[in-house]
Amino acid sequence: MKVLVDTDILLDVALGRTEFFDDSAAVLIWAESHPGQASVAWHSFSNIAYLLKSDARGFIEDLLHFVEVAPVRTHELRLALGSPMTDLEDAMQVASAISFGARHVITRNLKDYRGSAVPAIKPKAFLALVT
Repeated sequence: MKVLVDTDILLDVALGRTEFFDDSAAVLIWAESHPGQASVAWHSFSNIAYLLKSDARGFIEDLLHFVEVAPVRTHELRLALGSPMTDLEDAMQVASAISFGARHVITRNLKDYRGSAVPAIKPKAFLALVT
């Protein structure tokens, strides 16, 4: 099952966010055991680089062993700009998910994905679905 992993899930692991770490790490473990099934939006990597600073390169290199970068071009950005979603960054996530053929966007931020063309799902619900 193809999915797009939202930035918040990646940051939960990278920053060791205690409250969310276990479920988010389990999503990445699933992705690692299912190569080619998980993607990340291109702009998520720049967000990670900005927030992690010097620690970003190693984390990103590790991710690239088992996640794909969702293919995006001008078309996907236009799709995001025309989305009914309020938050443009989340609309960009959805456009990336569409380009990858993702069935879900895995995120903790369900409220901002109302109106999404790709259903958003929390990590725990996703894990229940695939295990």
